[in-house]
Order: sequence, then structure tokens, then C-alpha cells
Amino acid sequence: MMTLDIFVPYWGDPGLLFQTVDSVRAQDDPDWRLVVINDRYPDESVPAYFDAIDDPRIEYVLNDRNLGITENFRESVRRATSSHVTIPGCDDLLHPNYVRVVKSVIGGMPDADVIQPGVDVIDEHGRRVLPLVDRVKQRLLAPKAVDGVAVLTGEEMATSLIRGDWLYWPSLTFRTETLKRIDFRDGLPIIQDLALLMDIAFDGGTLAYVPEKAFLYRRHESSASQRALLDGRRFRDERDYFALAARLAAEKGWRQTERVARNRLIARLHGLAVLPHVLRRGDGEGRRAALAHVFAR
Repeated sequence: MMTLDIFVPYWGDPGLLFQTVDSVRAQDDPDWRLVVINDRYPDESVPAYFDAIDDPRIEYVLNDRNLGITENFRESVRRATSSHVTIPGCDDLLHPNYVRVVKSVIGGMPDADVIQPGVDVIDEHGRRVLPLVDRVKQRLLAPKAVDGVAVLTGEEMATSLIRGDWLYWPSLTFRTETLKRIDFRDGLPIIQDLALLMDIAFDGGTLAYVPEKAFLYRRHESSASQRALLDGRRFRDERDYFALAARLAAEKGWRQTERVARNRLIARLHGLAVLPHVLRRGDGEGRRAALAHVFAR
């Protein structure tokens, strides 16, 4: 039997972390290992919580120093020992069927590099929501599953993701070997997850999507990604990366991927949708970056 490694890089609200841990403990497939890596968040309730848990499947680690989210993610990958690893956020939740669903995909497709289960979206209060961005992801951009699963490989995977990133990063399960071999790109802090997934596609990787709902993704209105819209960082990162993706696709002769990356239609439409919000609440750099993102070629 395969044991699924689940790593939670932790920094933030202890109460939400405890809910995440509880959701792992509630899995209907018990063959999992959970490691929480505390990036030195200053709250004594966290070690006390784990001291009270008597479960050999659960490990609590306190970093020697604060690493930051990207390095804490890398630390999770370094510590992974199973063939597949999941790295949810410390405020997300797993439905009780999560481990069972992804293991069923692994059983049929052991060489799939990335597995995306179906996702429900909740707000900071735990209420089910479906904002416009998620309606587009789930109803327009996600591929249609045939016989319960959609499989995208190489150019098809790259084109799908660069058209519009419909994946939910914290909900993904990866082949551990893939993450140990392909790392984040430096210099793209806001969209480094998309860049990594595209590099997996450029490497000939495979993405399996099973729409059965198995994960609860928490979307915060005050999240770092929202702040990155207002100060322009997200728009600048996206434009830089789309230009890079077009060059990488051209080098491989992937003409459709190159064309989609150069046009970046969905990204520009998203920029147009949030433009009024950025013009009202963003700073000068944010407004300029948003206007360039939408209107400049």
C-alpha cells in the first residue's frame, strides 16, 4: 500500500492550522503521513497542540530559523519519502475522501506528475463561495473529464495552463521525484507556482484532473495575492513570465502554446475585470502596471 505524504508549511492563524490537521485526521483512507513544518510562528499553542496528539502518522517540526514560504515548501520536498506528496496551505481543508481520490488516480496512472482533484472554494469564515475567478477556472478553463479523468501531457498541458491557470496549487498531489528534480524559478515570487507547473509541462510531464470534489481551498480577500494586484507586482510578474513562456514554447516548436502565451487573452481579461478595483485602491505603480497589463502588447 502506498502512503501519501502530506506536508503543511505553517505560518499563520493556529486555529485554521488545527482545522487543517483535523481534516487530514478525518480521511477515510488511513494510509497517510502528515508533517507540519512550523516556520517559527510565535504562538505557544501550536507545539502544545501537537504534544497532545498521540498518532505516529503525525510529525511536528520547528525550523531552526524562519525560511519564508518558498524555502519552507522546498524543505517539505526535501523531507518527502513517499512516491507522492501533497502540500496544502495551513488554512485549507481536505475533504474526507482526498487521500482515497488521489490514490485511485495514482493506481491507474502512477507516472502522472501532477494530480488535480475537484475543489470547493471557501472564504475566510469557511463559507462556500464561487467568485468570478473560480467560475471561470472551473466552468470555462478546466478540461472536460472523460470516464472520470482528464489527462494532459506536454504541449497540451502547457497550452491549457498558459491560457488560464485553472489549477488550485495547494490541492495538488505531485510525484515526489518530479518536485525533487524541477524547482521553482527565481525572480517570479507571485506566480512561481504557474512557472513550476509550466516547467513540468515543458519537461514532457503529465497532469491528471479528476473532478470529484476532494479539497476545500480558502480564498482570502486580504491575501498576499490580492495585495500584489494593488501594488502591481502580479501584473509585472505575469507579463514577464508570459514573455518567457512564449520564448520557451518557440524553442520547442510548440506554436499553439507560443501563440496563447503571446496573446495572454484570459490574463488580460482578468486584468480588465479587476481594473476598476485597482484604479480605486491601488497605488501609482499598481495602476500603471494594471493598465499596461490590459492594453499593452
